[in-house]
Amino acid sequence: MYIDSQAELEAFVERARSSSILAIDTEFLREKTYYPKLCLLQMATDDESVIVDPFTVDDLAVLRELLENESIVKVFHAGHQDIEIILYDIGCVPHPLFDTQVAAALLGQNQQIGYGALVQAMCGVKLKKVDSFTDWSVRPLSESQLSYAEDDVLYLPQIYEAQCNALKKKGRLGWLQDEFRAMQQPETYMPDEGERFRRLKHITQLSRRQMAAAREVAAWREIEARKRNVPRKWVLTDEQIVESCKREPRTIDDLFMVRGMRERLTTRDARTVIELVVAALDSAPDTWPEIQSSGRSEPNVDVQVDMLMAVVRTRARENGIAVPTLASHAELTEIARGHYDDVELLRGWRRDIVGAELVDLLEGRLALCIEDGQVVIKPN
Repeated sequence: MYIDSQAELEAFVERARSSSILAIDTEFLREKTYYPKLCLLQMATDDESVIVDPFTVDDLAVLRELLENESIVKVFHAGHQDIEIILYDIGCVPHPLFDTQVAAALLGQNQQIGYGALVQAMCGVKLKKVDSFTDWSVRPLSESQLSYAEDDVLYLPQIYEAQCNALKKKGRLGWLQDEFRAMQQPETYMPDEGERFRRLKHITQLSRRQMAAAREVAAWREIEARKRNVPRKWVLTDEQIVESCKREPRTIDDLFMVRGMRERLTTRDARTVIELVVAALDSAPDTWPEIQSSGRSEPNVDVQVDMLMAVVRTRARENGIAVPTLASHAELTEIARGHYDDVELLRGWRRDIVGAELVDLLEGRLALCIEDGQVVIKPN
């Protein structure tokens, strides 16, 4: 059903109150804005599926009642961006929620399995992807577009039920709660300006002192992009931030030596950026960011991580869990260094499956050997 009026939307809310689930997906554009522009909102209940046109309804906030209803599970697939859009447009984070991509990883699927692949694997249906890159802001929408949009929620209730049953049989349904709880926190979708510099391209080319300057410029860019509602790169590109901080500029003329800076920044903005850069360059060394090392070049770490990964792969295979879901290379590196605090792998269900064994291996209480071509883990 295509909903393009407030009355129809409110009637859907009334019908959906009795549903046990609400599957949700969105279509949006973000190429020219900081915040995503919601173009369609698709939902499915126990009994029906609908497509809501946010351009023609008066107030999406009437959906908040459903989104915060504790008796209705909100089902997403890779829902981070969908939830971000809902938070921005409706003002709440849906709860309780369930993400089929997260659940799939605990059932042996790839950690980042796409919706189409999951539908084919669990429902035996191959979805058409003709309209994957369509412009969802253009009206009227074609029948093909509407069919594509509806498919994105049509199979979620069936997948959710099947995944819950499979997880219950394996005793793993409770394993998801920490991840889903994090997805329900509004701060998850609010970027930390002070940490944005770590995602700059080529940031590792900078010294710690230069990185302190990049931290301030990247934070300023984030705030400006949000204020203007434009993409970050329209304010400054990653390359411009890194190259300018590499030069350690102290005047506007120094800053404008970087290609494109003069065109991007007004004199006022350039003055602000220079003030931030100079203050960062002159700050105390103990305030400079630490350069995060992968640990791959540290003595003995490579060997230790390889041994830890052998254990992880063994336990992942035995339990039918995707390896990246169980442990990341970064976590294994931290453990190999002896840093046990704040490592997710050493908490909850991950610790029970493999985390505790990894510590035992590093501390000499376990040994690895090869028997009949397989890795075997034995008490030492």
